[in-house]
Amino acid sequence: MAIKRGDLVRVVREKFENSLEAQASDRRLPPYVFDGTGEVVELSGDYAQIKFLVPTPTVWLALDQLEVAQ
Repeated sequence: MAIKRGDLVRVVREKFENSLEAQASDRRLPPYVFDGTGEVVELSGDYAQIKFLVPTPTVWLALDQLEVAQ
């Protein structure tokens, strides 16, 4: 299933670790990144802008690191 704007998604830890995005980020990511869900607010190429359901800034992550939340 293709990810689209408005979808609730989860970050797949195994796909995020050792990725270019992980190397460019602080290694001490908060638990909500992997345990919670975020909403896709924008798509651009192979990336999605994610707004987590906690009061934090949005982040851009590769689509292959995300899965639609069930």
